[in-house]
Amino acid sequence: MNLIGKKILVTGADGFIGSHLCEELVRRNLSVKAFVCYNSFNSYGWLDRLPADVGRHIEIFSGDIRDPNGVREAMRGCSVVLHLAALIAIPYSYHSPDSYVDTNVKGTLNILNAARELQCERVVVTSTSEVYGTAQTVPISETHPLQPQSPYSATKIGADQLALSYFLSFGLPVAILRPFNTYGPRQSARAIIPTVITQIASGADCLKLGSLTPTRDLTYVKDTVRGFVQIAECDAAVGSAVNIGSNFEISVGDLVEKIKSLMGSKIQIISDEVRLRPVNSEVERLLADTSKAKRLFNWDVQYQLDDGLNETINWFKADGNLGYYKPANYNI
Repeated sequence: MNLIGKKILVTGADGFIGSHLCEELVRRNLSVKAFVCYNSFNSYGWLDRLPADVGRHIEIFSGDIRDPNGVREAMRGCSVVLHLAALIAIPYSYHSPDSYVDTNVKGTLNILNAARELQCERVVVTSTSEVYGTAQTVPISETHPLQPQSPYSATKIGADQLALSYFLSFGLPVAILRPFNTYGPRQSARAIIPTVITQIASGADCLKLGSLTPTRDLTYVKDTVRGFVQIAECDAAVGSAVNIGSNFEISVGDLVEKIKSLMGSKIQIISDEVRLRPVNSEVERLLADTSKAKRLFNWDVQYQLDDGLNETINWFKADGNLGYYKPANYNI
């Protein structure tokens, strides 16, 4: 599928990955409509921080992914939908699972129904490596069992299965992109890498963290957004889920030491109990098998971990970006 000349709707465009994706699409001279979460502050989230030469080419639609009518109106005239809007913080899903069902499951259902009604040519639904739970076999391929180890992951499994059901039941051209642990500039402070960088950069006396033993497969955001573009273009990916990841795992503890070294810090780490997941909910190991992405649309990482971390650290240090975060506060 050729994206040139087609209007592309990006949901969750005001967030971390969504804002990078909109920027990439604009730089490819593609037509972009951004679905952002309505708010009374007239804020477009991270889209407000994009360079002016990018931002002026993005059409904005403010709404709520949980509202079927708003979703339908946002999608009118769009041939392609890249659906990223979701609640993603795992600890918050323990406290407010209803909101995750409404946003992640019902929100995806709204996208699928509108896409079917409006005869969209391609829908890409964003999944997560969390749907696999702790790895039973590694590397983790798309055939790995799905394990809902948190309410968040349960809702993402539900959204994925709804998307596949619309392909099988109605022939809706849906593809599912399943990124492993994306990181980079603009990432939420609830994620491990911004948590470490912001605490160090703000001059904290100690580094408050949760468990250091789980391993993660980390993908730089520019590689992830390239995956979105490539899967949207790939006809062979329709009707299936596709992993993207680095094919490299690192423990949280080793990752923290690497960031400390890159930032020249000797800060002491202390365990903060509030940051620990329930024992059976913690995903202990993630390592992606990305051979399917390589086979279907020739996707591979271009950023190695040190390169991506350096770009991320430099962004947090530049232009007052640290001021957008509250390192002393733990936000579930």
